[in-house]
Amino acid sequence: MEQHIVKLQSVTPVTHDVKRFRVEKPEGYAFSPGQATEVAINKPGWENERRPFTFTSLNTDPYLEFTIKGYHDHDGVTHQLHQLSEGDELIIHDVWGAIAYKGRGYFIAGGAGITPFLAILRQLRKDDKLLGNTLFFANKTAADVICEDELRDMLGAEAHFILSKEEKTGYGHARIDQTFLKQHVADFDQYFYVCGPDPMIAEINKHLEELGAKTEVLVFEK
Repeated sequence: MEQHIVKLQSVTPVTHDVKRFRVEKPEGYAFSPGQATEVAINKPGWENERRPFTFTSLNTDPYLEFTIKGYHDHDGVTHQLHQLSEGDELIIHDVWGAIAYKGRGYFIAGGAGITPFLAILRQLRKDDKLLGNTLFFANKTAADVICEDELRDMLGAEAHFILSKEEKTGYGHARIDQTFLKQHVADFDQYFYVCGPDPMIAEINKHLEELGAKTEVLVFEK
């Protein structure tokens, strides 16, 4: 099994509870936008506590980047990760993941589920292929939105930010349910990329199929 010990090059706040981690990229290590690896902290007692995280860098970048939400209600891996600083070490493993860009469509993300889409959208921008893609990004409040300015810059009017716990100008206030999808999706034959908590993925996929989307156009981590 592939395993690499890599040093943190930088740790940068993204939101009140999300940080961007950039680490050394091992020679020959490669991935596709949307893929992930298992990460552990190279400190006593944490080396075998592996958790999946998606790359938010591009394969052409000279570093690996992860954008990680910290859950601080217990002393788990993400809480420990958020205590790290430049020079600390992570352990990364094999590359895996079923989320990959197949063609124009709708990206539907909940919270930290935006991470595979960050890499895909960044690659599409680099390749000048963003046109025709739409983002629906659900969060509790505006303060929770990850990389909002970048997403608005990339997608313009096709970036839609939906809040469930706050009403604010410039944001939708709703749940991404069947009614929402029926109102906002013009073509159910396009691809749908869905990522977020497991119950959200299951619910949205069910709604999409009921509205006419075929199983083969639904792209998500199974």
